[in-house]
Amino acid sequence: MALAVTGVSVGAGLLGKDAGAQGAADLSGSLVAEGSALSTTPTTGAAPVVRAPELSRSDARPTVDPSKLAAVVDDKPAAITESRTLSQSDPHDIAKALLGQFGFSSSQYGCLESLWNRESGWNVHAANPSGAYGIPQALPGSKMASAGPDWQNDAATQIKWGLGYIQDRYGSPCGAWGHSQATGWY
Repeated sequence: MALAVTGVSVGAGLLGKDAGAQGAADLSGSLVAEGSALSTTPTTGAAPVVRAPELSRSDARPTVDPSKLAAVVDDKPAAITESRTLSQSDPHDIAKALLGQFGFSSSQYGCLESLWNRESGWNVHAANPSGAYGIPQALPGSKMASAGPDWQNDAATQIKWGLGYIQDRYGSPCGAWGHSQATGWY
């Protein structure tokens, strides 16, 4: 398009004042008539100036980058992973998963593991002659009913109750473990 604009300017200069203006007007009219994107801007006593429409950088760019779209869109279905409820998992995994719900960081898990290894060996049915029961050795065991009706057999229910008890009484599993080491109980 720049070549056409230059040609009009030079042509107007070579043809003479009146003929050049007429020739430029004819040329610009034919460009517009043919559906060109160029536009003309008349000036006083001079040949019309032919200008290309303004374009922004976004006009020149495709709406969606195909390589980025391919990276985001995947024709393969998502991988299916094993799904288990917490009560079907290993009690250690349940405890790790629930720590954050009680405001404990994962660094507290080591203390919890040591505490409940000593108390019950992580056995859901561990019973003590004193009446303590389950993984957290609730005394009496029926206290865990506040966490769920399946407290006698469900590790997740017992662990939820135990973490709540530890949170209320000791502030953290490491606080409970420290007390247990000093006194032999928590």
